[in-house]
Amino acid sequence: MNEQEKGFIIKDKRALDEKGELKEEHKKRPEEKKDQGPQAKDTSQSRQEAQERPRGPLPEVTFTSFIFSLSSSALLHFGEIPDPQTGERKKDLELAKHTIDTIAMLKEKTKGNLTEEEQRFIDAVLTDLRWKYVKAAS
Repeated sequence: MNEQEKGFIIKDKRALDEKGELKEEHKKRPEEKKDQGPQAKDTSQSRQEAQERPRGPLPEVTFTSFIFSLSSSALLHFGEIPDPQTGERKKDLELAKHTIDTIAMLKEKTKGNLTEEEQRFIDAVLTDLRWKYVKAAS
C-alpha cells in the first residue's frame, strides 16, 4: 500500500460513552492518579474548581445580547479586556477584524428585520469597533 492509499484512523478520546457514563479506560484508581505527576493533578484540580464555582444567571438570548457578546470578543482580541481563563491581555488584530466582519455580515443579513433599537445598537457597535481597529492597526 503506498502513502496515498493509507487513509486515516479516528480514535474516540471522549471520557463519556453514549449513555453519559465514564468509559472504562478513563476510570483510574487513586494510586494511578498519584503517578501522573504534579501537572496532571493541577489540571484536574483546576477543572474541578471551575465546575464548583457558582455561575451567575445567563443573560436572555436576544439579538442585542448576541451582538454584545461578539463585541466583547472583539475587545478581547484588541487586548482591552483580559482573557477570562488566563487573565492575560493579548492583541490579535486579525481575530478582531474577523469578529467585526462577522457583526457586519449579521447586520447585512438581518437588514429589514431589526427593530429600530437593534439597528441603532449594531450600528454603534460597528462604528466603535471599526474606529478601534483603525487606531490599533496604525
